[in-house]
Amino acid sequence: MQDDKSEADGDEAMPGDRAAESARVASARRVTSAELFAGTREIEIDHNGRRYQLRITQTGKLILTA
Repeated sequence: MQDDKSEADGDEAMPGDRAAESARVASARRVTSAELFAGTREIEIDHNGRRYQLRITQTGKLILTA
């Protein structure tokens, strides 16, 4: 049985792909949903002139709508 970590790390990737992925991950900014939502269940995101709503459902999933 394969664990989730190795699957998420992309064990299937080629060596060149793995280097590109490592560079992308190193430059990505990570925030927790708690930081992002700051006690609310819905936020609005302005992106390229459009407004999106990101909300937490009753079952704890995230839904993004335009």
